[in-house]
Amino acid sequence: MKRTITFSLICLGIMMNATAQQVPPAIPSDPRIENRIEKILKKMTLDEKIGQMCEITVDVVTDFTDKANFKLSEAMLDTVIGKYKVGSILNVPFGVAQKKEVWAKMIRQLQDKSMKEIGIPCIYGVDQIHGTTYTLDGTFFPQGINMAATFNRGMVRRSAEISAYETKAGCIPWTYAPVMDLGRDPRWARMWESFGEDAYVNAQMAVQAVKGFQGEDPNRIGEYNVAACAKHFMGYGVPVSGKDRTPSSISDIDMREKHFAPFLEAIRAGALSLMVNSGVNNGIPFHINKELLTGWVKEDLNWDGMIVTDWADINNICTRDRVVATKKEAIKLAINAGIDMSMVPYEVSFCTYLKELVQEGEVPMSRIDDAVRRVLRLKIRSGLFENPYWDIRKYDKFASAEFANVALKAAEESIVLLKNEGKTLPLVKGKKILLTGPNANSMRCLNGGWSYSWQGDKADECAQAYNTIYEAFCLKYGSEHIKYEPGVTYSTAKDALWWQENEPQIAKAVAAAQGVDVIVACIGENSYCETPGNLTDLNLSTNQTELIKALAATGKPVILVLNEGRPRIINEIVPLVKAVVHVMLPGNYGADALTNLLTGEVNFSGKLPFTYPRLINSLATYDYKPCENMGQMDGNYNYDSVMDVQWPFGAGLSYNTYTYANFKVDRSTFKAEDELIFSVDVTNNGQVAGKESVLLYSTDLFASITPDVMRLRNFEKVEIQPGATQTVVLKLKGSDLAFVGSDKKWRLESGDFRMTCGGESLMLQCSATKVWNTPNR
Repeated sequence: MKRTITFSLICLGIMMNATAQQVPPAIPSDPRIENRIEKILKKMTLDEKIGQMCEITVDVVTDFTDKANFKLSEAMLDTVIGKYKVGSILNVPFGVAQKKEVWAKMIRQLQDKSMKEIGIPCIYGVDQIHGTTYTLDGTFFPQGINMAATFNRGMVRRSAEISAYETKAGCIPWTYAPVMDLGRDPRWARMWESFGEDAYVNAQMAVQAVKGFQGEDPNRIGEYNVAACAKHFMGYGVPVSGKDRTPSSISDIDMREKHFAPFLEAIRAGALSLMVNSGVNNGIPFHINKELLTGWVKEDLNWDGMIVTDWADINNICTRDRVVATKKEAIKLAINAGIDMSMVPYEVSFCTYLKELVQEGEVPMSRIDDAVRRVLRLKIRSGLFENPYWDIRKYDKFASAEFANVALKAAEESIVLLKNEGKTLPLVKGKKILLTGPNANSMRCLNGGWSYSWQGDKADECAQAYNTIYEAFCLKYGSEHIKYEPGVTYSTAKDALWWQENEPQIAKAVAAAQGVDVIVACIGENSYCETPGNLTDLNLSTNQTELIKALAATGKPVILVLNEGRPRIINEIVPLVKAVVHVMLPGNYGADALTNLLTGEVNFSGKLPFTYPRLINSLATYDYKPCENMGQMDGNYNYDSVMDVQWPFGAGLSYNTYTYANFKVDRSTFKAEDELIFSVDVTNNGQVAGKESVLLYSTDLFASITPDVMRLRNFEKVEIQPGATQTVVLKLKGSDLAFVGSDKKWRLESGDFRMTCGGESLMLQCSATKVWNTPNR
């Protein structure tokens, strides 16, 4: 029986390769690289091959006897690299960011050991997701949700270029970024890592991030670039419960049309690796879903990159998801499904079990060789055989003023003005200001998770060179004009959870409001990451809500500054305040950016990349179905479904107003292969220059399956001088308006489309139906 299974698997592999050859490769193949891979592969033993498929956390090879001076354990290196031939190490020593010199020294030691024992370099991976987040003194950018709010492709690319440069400055060749999960559920603890709820925005930003990290040639990662790892493949952001690593129930249509879209574009842009979603969809763990891992990616796209698991997720197939009874069986399912490297991460039983599976014929040697080719290809493309480490002194722009300025500009463009009643803002200098709220004096809150440490809880000690909101206010407005009384504070007890607050001192904040002209209340969330960030109530904390109510009752104007990784329900207090500014998680330069905006030195230009809910049981995205927003229906029953949100996707005010006019397109009818060229005149009616994100939407009026009410199809950010008009051109392919039908195929159906931009609209007609027989357009 085992021989029959093995033969069948080999035949299947041959058929898969034949299918892949019919599709142009996602990354152009380089014959020199492929020849080199084959020469190395022929010399490798089975132990060496399996070791290349194993990834271990650095804790396993760390010497913990002297925490003041980090060093690796030679004995454990002998075991992990010498005996088991492990090919990859990840994570941050001691769980906290290190100096680039420490990184370089450690990686040099690892590489020397790897080259001596195996003749193949190690590849080291780190979660540097919003800048050089695990390298001390490196440049931090705003989190992904903020970068999406800029609606600025160039800003995303430049931030990734800088992150790659500074990551390489520590000899780290591989970053687990960009994060491309759609943030479509505000309950989810990782929403802030994403580029928001929309598939198109995520896809566009993912492409820019991949190119920024890797450069233009994925076959040759430059000396200032790193290999990207697009994550988490896929559908991670919509768990049914809203809690991290719990099951999702995504339809095949939504999976293909929305959740796959950013990964498809990232792969086409040259992404060299993927990390898999830790969860389960419709009962199937993603780590054993061969249709997705092998079919959608390796076959359909003819992609020769590498797929790595997330943390301990092959073990989770057994211990958590209970699909099989043993770890060995879980390894068999995952490797045969298409996993190339297992982030184990604490022990090497993976190597032992996988070797047994190969010897027993349960995992074919062809699958092992395919996986190892992909690992070797990543290492060769990254230049590690020629340069396992490098001279970090040449990276003289590390933590430079040039890079800091880009991070500041990114933060400025990401912060969103949501309310400005009576032109409360700009807040001119010279006024007496009460600064209050638990987020007013914290670097931890500004950065969020994956910042110096996993939960972001080390930011206040590691980021002392940067300004909290309180410190930035003192610098901008003068400390003599600032009163600081938080009223509510987060607990700093040793074992406190991220959300826990101390006994409130609201009366002190109210008393401090006497004698001031305006109150700036900084509220929201403390930092968290992944499963520890799960919550059971999306409402803002009672203490913070009561603080705002009490301050509003003083009669002083209140400016609300929201500093949170996901939207918390605040409908009770929004009517009580004069202005609302959403900073989300803007990073180390976020407070400086905020004060630049509040004074009017810089104009607001950020727009929400997600829908901000108003009610706890009314969570929605902007691309909902028509039946979700209908008035009351007469008859046998009342059909009362109303879309009621606090702020819609794309919301964002400025110190200017913009007028849209003369919206037109170069043709009124189209087919799938046609290019559609739209233009619109945008006028700045204000007194200062401003940047405006011009968003183009489509509505398919009727379709064979119920269409979304609208979809974002393109955007462009432009700077317009006061009183000036700029014509903005936005292009689409006819095929961009296609959707996935009930037959799981892409289809563009003849019929009418309404296109909208800035309140202007026009009609288009598709003149011919087209159905794609390939899985991707």
